[in-house]
Amino acid sequence: MQLSQRNKETVDACRFCWMCRHICPIGNATGMERNTSRARALGLSMVLRNVETLESVMDNIYECSLCGACTKECKTGWDPVQFTTEAKLEGAAAGVTPAYIVPLIEKVLTSGNIYGENKLDAKLAKEIGTLPKTADTVLYLGTDARFRTPELAVKAIQLLKKAGLQFTVLAAEPGSGYDLYFLAGAAEETRKRMSVAAETLSGFKTVIAYDPNDARMFLRQYKEWGVVLKAKVKTFTDVLAGQIRTKKLSVKKGALTYTFQDPASLARDLEETVPARKVLGACGGIREMLLHGKDTNLAGSLVMNEYMPEVMRKVAESRWRDAAGVGATILVTASPSEYVLLKATKPETMQILAMEEVVAKCL
Repeated sequence: MQLSQRNKETVDACRFCWMCRHICPIGNATGMERNTSRARALGLSMVLRNVETLESVMDNIYECSLCGACTKECKTGWDPVQFTTEAKLEGAAAGVTPAYIVPLIEKVLTSGNIYGENKLDAKLAKEIGTLPKTADTVLYLGTDARFRTPELAVKAIQLLKKAGLQFTVLAAEPGSGYDLYFLAGAAEETRKRMSVAAETLSGFKTVIAYDPNDARMFLRQYKEWGVVLKAKVKTFTDVLAGQIRTKKLSVKKGALTYTFQDPASLARDLEETVPARKVLGACGGIREMLLHGKDTNLAGSLVMNEYMPEVMRKVAESRWRDAAGVGATILVTASPSEYVLLKATKPETMQILAMEEVVAKCL
């Protein structure tokens, strides 16, 4: 196995320290030491020393959510996410990608998404049909919203229309590359998908990324990989905050108190934590969980749910316990992925709302 010098140094260093193990959402959900970044580094160090084979540790590599909690917590600046994604690429090159991952990659390459779907929900297709064919601004919905939360996608479109925003939505969106980035790392196919998306979206002046995972790709990974996206990229949460600030969305503050589930891609990778709270603060009160903002804990991943559904259930349930621990009753998310998993595990005494649902209720 060949790792970059920086990742070799990370593997050699982070296998000795336990400072981040308490923050790993997967390790906390399973209670297994193997799911911490320290254990993952230990496994890869054994591969580098020819004590173990790369194939023997690949299952463990795919048990990481790439949420970056360990990276954020590391006091010495190491980044386990980087050696994990590089190990996925090495595994693919060596032909030892786990058997349950291969079909997901094939679905992305053939259908454009991990679900193997290409037909839009009828209501979403109808709503997209009400929009102008051309505009300076495009709302990029992303795979999870289009095929797993189309009802939220419809509400997001309707809310921006109420704000008087002139925009369009592509009937057929090119993938942002997030799915392949997660599954295969910096593979050439990942770069190709990113390049196609960048070329398509560069035809607009502004791209509103509905899904934080896509926003992360556009604003971070594209730049790191030298893929040029000429359009200005904004997050959906930031746009909503702006529409409320300028009174284009006139909301009435109510008596309800909301608790925001910060998506890791938004809070840690993009360092955006304020806009969502501006939106919720305009609609009601805010009650924070212990782990929020840049310290947020993952509430689930739909990519991982395709091969680790039981663990994702535990991860989501853990987040509900975090919310209940501070007396929260309404959990709000800006992530389609986390919305699906939180909704599936929602306690009877609590509510789950998407950001656009909160705003719509307060208009």
